[in-house]
Amino acid sequence: MSNVLGDGTAILGRQLQKARHAPALLILTQTMPITMLLFFGYVFGSALAMPGAEYREFLVPGLLAATAANGLMTGMFTAAQDAHRGVMDRFRTLPMSRAAVPLGQTGADLLTTAVAMVPLMLVGLAMGWRIENGLPGALAALGVLLLFRFATAWVGTYLGLVSKSEEAAGQLGSATFVLPMLSSAYLPTEGLPGWLRTVAEWNPISAAATAVRELCGNAGGEAAAGAAWPAAHPVAGVVLWSLALLAVFVPLTARRFARGQG
Repeated sequence: MSNVLGDGTAILGRQLQKARHAPALLILTQTMPITMLLFFGYVFGSALAMPGAEYREFLVPGLLAATAANGLMTGMFTAAQDAHRGVMDRFRTLPMSRAAVPLGQTGADLLTTAVAMVPLMLVGLAMGWRIENGLPGALAALGVLLLFRFATAWVGTYLGLVSKSEEAAGQLGSATFVLPMLSSAYLPTEGLPGWLRTVAEWNPISAAATAVRELCGNAGGEAAAGAAWPAAHPVAGVVLWSLALLAVFVPLTARRFARGQG
């Protein structure tokens, strides 16, 4: 275990150095959620049944959950880039744990995500979003979001390792943009058709978004009548989803890294 953590820390430092030399990517990851918040909050919000301020209170947790789910895309891109440029092959020749490289990559992604969420929260506060349950609620919500991001980053890393090319990983990663649309991140699920509502309520992004609303005391944190189990128990739902994804994809990713391309 100490070797895994030590080697993983070294890879984490390498990933942070890599991110420091790609400031454009960091700026994009920080500004995109803010742009969406402004667009959805003031353009779509005016066309919904929710009053503008109430919708923005509903929207900020949803965008935070969507940002956490974006670990799928960043994990895919990072892993595919290193795998198809020979970086993984060089790492594989070193005397290190096979889990250390993906652990370092997902750990670095977690740190940069934590930093990227701060500007989004500040803009949300300026737009009227409030954390009604105080510091304990805020810390619990942040913990849930980071756990979910860590899980999705492992899923993305595995998909990046099994991708056929960087381009394929990029296209698949871009396709994940639709996942928050099929959730309660941007809109309540009560008005959806029956089958689509079921899909949305079992989407782990819905559990993450509703959990943040519940923990922060925001609109949309209460379960609607007839809601699926993850929507009715969002905090437990997102934690169980995250742990299940980690239980499946951590060993799969470690084995795939050890095997290499093929």
